Order: sequence, then structure tokens, then C-alpha cells
Amino acid sequence: MNTTELDEAAVLEALRQVMDPELGCNIVDLGLLYSVAITGSKVTVMMTLTTPGCPMHESISWGVKNALLGLEHVEDVEVGLVWDPPWNPAMMTESGRKATGVGSF
Repeated sequence: MNTTELDEAAVLEALRQVMDPELGCNIVDLGLLYSVAITGSKVTVMMTLTTPGCPMHESISWGVKNALLGLEHVEDVEVGLVWDPPWNPAMMTESGRKATGVGSF
């Protein structure tokens, strides 16, 4: 039995597997995550998308749930989409900027 405790680092590592297919970069490095809360075996993610009309909304939300449900100790995932504050390229990590070709801010 693995006794590794679920923590934010493990959640973020799992979410780095979720790609925005239009930009070819993961949602963590794009800066789309606003918060991660772990309560027992439930993970709640508050996030945004690059644009409110993003056609990949359902696909990315499904990817988040699927990635997190694959973690040991996770039995429930809630994904909340928010639009405030609005996403902007300055929220990207350096890795995200390199992956998408966006310059530094």
C-alpha cells in the first residue's frame, strides 16, 4: 500500500498532463489555474480558460477531472470555471511562454 499523501504538488504535477490543444501547452504553465483545494479525497480546482468562448471548455474540464481521478487518494473532483480575473499572457510561466512562443512580461 502506498501511503503517499495527496498534496498540491502532486495535483499540479498531474495537471501538467492536461494540455490546451489549441496552444500546445499544459494548463499549469499557461497560468489557467487559480486555486487548488484538497479536502479529504476531494480536489476542487478553480480555473479559467484563455477566452470565455473557448471551444475546448468541456475537453479541458474533462481532462482535469480525468487526470486528478487517476491520482491515488482522489475520489471526487470539482472543476469551477471563473472569468474574473480574466486570463492574460502575463500569467504564464516561463516554460509556458517558451512552449507557445510568447515573449517575457
